[in-house]
Formats: sequence, structure tokens, C-alpha cells
Amino acid sequence: MSTTLAGQDRPELQKAIQEIVDSGFVGVSLRVHDERGEWVGGAGAAELGGTAEPPADGHIRIGSNTKTFIATLVLQLVAEGRIGLDTPVDDCLPEFGLDRRITVRMLLQHTSGVFNHTGDYYPDFVAGVVWSGKEWVEDRFRTYRPGELVRLALSKPARFEPGTEWSYSNTNYVLARLLIEKVTGRTCAEEMQRLILGPLGLSGTVVPGTEPDLPEPHAHAYYRYEDDGRHETVDVTRQNPSWISSGGDMISTTRDLHTFISALVGGRLLPDALLAEMLTPHPTGIPNMGYGLGVFVVTTDDGGTVISHNGGISGHAALMYSTPDGGTTLTATLNYVDDAELSLGAAFQQATQRLIGEVFGGGQA
Repeated sequence: MSTTLAGQDRPELQKAIQEIVDSGFVGVSLRVHDERGEWVGGAGAAELGGTAEPPADGHIRIGSNTKTFIATLVLQLVAEGRIGLDTPVDDCLPEFGLDRRITVRMLLQHTSGVFNHTGDYYPDFVAGVVWSGKEWVEDRFRTYRPGELVRLALSKPARFEPGTEWSYSNTNYVLARLLIEKVTGRTCAEEMQRLILGPLGLSGTVVPGTEPDLPEPHAHAYYRYEDDGRHETVDVTRQNPSWISSGGDMISTTRDLHTFISALVGGRLLPDALLAEMLTPHPTGIPNMGYGLGVFVVTTDDGGTVISHNGGISGHAALMYSTPDGGTTLTATLNYVDDAELSLGAAFQQATQRLIGEVFGGGQA
């Protein structure tokens, strides 16, 4: 089952999201803004075994798209003169004993070398906080404090000398949250409301903290694990996202993600100089993909540039792409059955590549 809600006949987009569902996802909602106007479509189901599609403006956990919001907030505080981009983080957060060479820029750019508290490679995998398997499912309402996550990460060896390499670490953005709260004296949620959500009217976007519920309407998220040789599938839509904290805890909609990314790259949230810093890619070692400050800068197959961040968390995922001028955007939400093996990982990559190709003329996800 599928539907188009914006009055446009875009069969290539409808086919693409239907193929995503056919590849194993429960449901998809897609929103595209381009020279042809707005197109909104859906495929699949909001719930396993159900027939109703995911709501077009349904709320979903957006995972690491949270990082773009957090980076924007930090840069807005830089613009206000609250903090310097190249200030040592230790100046503001001395309680952690951070390497004095780690700057605010390095947190946002993932060049700090700080261990990723959700697990990292050295090159062998070193576990961090529990976020998968039966143990996580049974303990998914546990509260973690941001400082607890940072201290866990700092108990592990650094990946590299600060500023010398690139490695994606959720802990960088937990530190960024603590930085926001230290320099403003307010919670991250309050500052997000003051500087981003309020000004842009993002009424569907939430900084949940430890709150397990999603606003209605929403599609459901699922997790599958093995227990005594049997596979169990559990609805994990309700969970305490404090284990990821500001590395990926926010909730939003395709409409709000479109409004946010188009406003951001369109210059409505940051001064030109800081926006240019944000969108300047640092090498990641990933083909056709650099990382700025809270955004990926993707080079498409036809030589174009797309500003992006994606995120997945326990059966929910969100895509967010824009041309550098904000003229074309793609935002999508997906609900699916997650597992410890990340079984849908390859299908997720193929899905994003297919959608980029349809909307932006080719690319690597």
C-alpha cells in the first residue's frame, strides 16, 4: 500500500520508497522539496502486521540527526560570544580532566580522539554502554547521566592525538551538550527552544531527556533478539534515550527536518562566516564524504554537493539532505525491526543511495 499526499505524480519517488519497504523495512515516509514543489509520500505500515501507513507528519527518533541541531546550537553560542570555536573544552568542563588540546571545534568535527561511549574500534571492537541485545531490551528504561557517559568514554584510551585524525564519536556531542549547559546556565532543551525550535516554529521536534514516550502520531519501532534459541521481537517505541544522550536522542518529523535544514543552509540560523565553517568538509576516509561541524558534506556522482546527516536508533531512522542553497531537500523517516547484527544496514545504505539518486541526481550514501 502507498500514498501520495501532495497532489503531484512522482512515480519514481513512490517506487523508490516502496522498494525500501520491499527490502525489509516496516514503513517509510518521504518529503521532497525541489523545483517541482513539495511531494509527500508513504509506503508500508506504521505497525507490524498493520495496514495503516506511517503518518505523513509522524514523530520519530531521529538518531544522529540530533548532532546537526547540537552543532548549530553551539555555533549560535559562538556567534553570541559565549564561547570560542577554538577554545579548549577543558576551560569550560574542567571536571573531566580532558586533554587541553581538545577544542570545541574538534568535538563538532569528530577530531577529538575521544572514545565513542557506544563502542569503538582499536581496530578490534571495544564495548561501551549497552545499547543492543536482550540486555538492552530488558533495561531500556534505565537512565544514564551525560557525565556518566563521558566518564565511561574517558576511562578508555583515546583513539588518537587530538586533531590528528577523524573518528565518529557520540561522546563528542555529549560533551557539546554539557558545554552548552555550562556556558548558558540553562538546559540543552531550553537553549534549543530559545535559538532553534521557537524561532523556526518546530512544534514537532522534542529534546526528550529521559522521557520514554513519543508524541502522537508516530510509527512504531521494533527490536529482535535471541533468547534460548528463539527470536523475540519487541515493540521498543517507548524507551529512555539517555544512553545516547545528545549524540542521537531527539524526536522530529519530516516537515520539521525540512524546515530546519533549509533554514540552516539558507543562512537563517548562523552568520555567514560560521555557516561556512560548518559546511567546510574535513577528510573522513569515507569516499565522497567529508564532515564539517555536525554535517556530512557529500559529493554526488555527477559532481554536485549535498549537505546531510542521517540517523538510526533502535528501529527508528531519519534521513536529512539538502543542496547547499536549501533549494532542494529530502527528509524521510523509517520504522523497522532492528537487531544486534544491524541486519538492515546494507538495505539502509542502498535505500539512501537510491533516494539521493532520484532527488539529487546520483550520489553515495
